[in-house]
Amino acid sequence: MAAKKKRQGAVDGIKTIADNIYKSILKKKQPTVDMPLRALSNVKYDPKDGYFELTGKMKERTLTASSVKTFAQTLRMMGLSKELVDTDDIATKREAYYVSKNWGDARFDSQPESDTVMDDVEAMIQVNREQIGFIPEEKGGDIAGKLIVIDKDPETGKEIKIDCTKFGSGAYSIPSSVEELKFQTNAKFILAIETAGMFQRLVKHNYWKKANCILISLGGVPTRACRRFIRKLSDEMKLPVYVFTDGDPYGFANIYRTLKVGSGNAAHINEFFCVPNAKFIGVTPQDIIDYKLPTHPLKDVDIKRIKDAVKNDPFMIHHKPWQKAMKQMATMKVRAEQQALAKWGLNFVVEKYLPQKIKDQKTWLP
Repeated sequence: MAAKKKRQGAVDGIKTIADNIYKSILKKKQPTVDMPLRALSNVKYDPKDGYFELTGKMKERTLTASSVKTFAQTLRMMGLSKELVDTDDIATKREAYYVSKNWGDARFDSQPESDTVMDDVEAMIQVNREQIGFIPEEKGGDIAGKLIVIDKDPETGKEIKIDCTKFGSGAYSIPSSVEELKFQTNAKFILAIETAGMFQRLVKHNYWKKANCILISLGGVPTRACRRFIRKLSDEMKLPVYVFTDGDPYGFANIYRTLKVGSGNAAHINEFFCVPNAKFIGVTPQDIIDYKLPTHPLKDVDIKRIKDAVKNDPFMIHHKPWQKAMKQMATMKVRAEQQALAKWGLNFVVEKYLPQKIKDQKTWLP
């Protein structure tokens, strides 16, 4: 019911924008549409709220001779969205790109062009794109451990209980839309893991059973569905979230930061897709020293990522422990992978590292 109400709210937003454009045309004025500027320069970080929020900078798209194609594409994308919601249908980002091939001169020449307009429409209406019928191509992430996911049979509408402890050597895959899901669990925490390989090791050795937890594979920067799933599960079941990534600038400033506070590009929806209560228990620069881990030299892109994070990222700027960790890594000029812990034995991570980390909160980063 709540999801249906949100979808209707999205349609109402589309109608309002379309109505304003129509009225401008009747008055022989150039129609315009306004949307938030989607960039890190247009966000602020308030730890009380716990996520990146827009500061208010807007960009205006006006119908002119030079912008007529983009303006038309925006309207056609809004029309496609309304059609999807009205018919209770969905389209992947790739499918939306191919649908545009029937739009004549308004068709998209490439998918990045289509994706940008889709994101603009999402930002204009201030909803997430799943509510306006568009779903991602990529899967959401994998789950194993002490969790029962309550879904619905698409044909009968009856509830289906999916036990995440019953997948053997496999795992439950997060669907592209998670709003209708419910949960049952007696787990103590959620452990979000960067790499599929480390996730598989923890599943293989039943770490979830030993630690009484839920394991979630992020597979790099987590998808929107994965972030929304973790947020929803954490909120509804009152579970802490621990994040375990590689010890490198990408794991810190991209994977972890995106999960915890969101991104500049999606600031208009960060409130629903980030996990403010997440804590970092992954490989830190100090871990590299304390555990004498094998390392790789920082690449130029790593050094640039550190400099950008320390100077421009509102989250990193706010948290002094992260500033210290980033500068420490820059001084050390090395990075380490999760798998480097195997130096001390294949199951060192299961038997020693994670139990020690979870027990000692002084080693965590905010």
